[in-house]
Amino acid sequence: MADRTRRLPANVAGDFFVDESCIDCDACRWIAPKSFDEAGDRSRVFHQPQTPEELHRAELALIACPTGSIGTESHRNLAEAARAFPDRIDANVFHCGYHAESSFGAASWLIVRPEGNVLVDSPRFAAPLVKRIEELGGVRFMFLTHRDDVVDHAKFAERFRCERILHEADLDSGTRDVERVITGEEPVALADDLLAIPTPGHTEGSSCLLHGKAGRETHLFSGDHLAYSTRLGHPYAFRDACWFSWRVLVQSMERLAKHRFEWILPGHGHPCHFEAAEMAKQMERCVAWCRRA
Repeated sequence: MADRTRRLPANVAGDFFVDESCIDCDACRWIAPKSFDEAGDRSRVFHQPQTPEELHRAELALIACPTGSIGTESHRNLAEAARAFPDRIDANVFHCGYHAESSFGAASWLIVRPEGNVLVDSPRFAAPLVKRIEELGGVRFMFLTHRDDVVDHAKFAERFRCERILHEADLDSGTRDVERVITGEEPVALADDLLAIPTPGHTEGSSCLLHGKAGRETHLFSGDHLAYSTRLGHPYAFRDACWFSWRVLVQSMERLAKHRFEWILPGHGHPCHFEAAEMAKQMERCVAWCRRA
């Protein structure tokens, strides 16, 4: 839990606060944007939650925080918030919460589908989350977008007996036993509504997962390849956190922009939603920015 003696002075007065242990992962700022923003190289509470919805979102941010850097001056019963994840984002897509410090606070996602649920990247293996996932039907596939955000993948695989999927270029000593390895740079159909799209650049084996039936693809789970920038006003890539090759990343982005989707659900950064035609324009802006960066 956060330490009130280390409460950042940038917080406004009131119950909720962020302390000095914040790593600036950005999670709280998109989970509860009406309460948290950025001040320097950390997050802060700029508005104390007032409405029931604002309070709920602030409590979700507290639960999700990978470093336990969000706290309250009062003693709050957070049991309901702890059970609220996975949190529905759209239709059958949920945000898992319970971000992990070892992945620098990366988000993970759950797709609930009759053919078997898909866990995209790994959250913390937290008991309330695991129980809720079980209630939602468990996990059939675990899609790992790249080597950085695998966290507790082995624990989830053991619990749910799910098939883990990772690109061969990102295999290492901790992931060599994944059940399915994809190769090359061509998209791979995992099911009729799941398409793995290799997007090397951030890492050599970075991949995105596209969810939706052919012609009605909706959700792109982009790992650390792509996110939305509120400052730029369009999707972008992390130029300063490109561990393999920016040139290759731009080529991957050009290929990715040819696909249809309406949502970008990243590992880091803000999710976004646009109608397909507008998203195509947004991706054109993204590619142009990447070529200049």
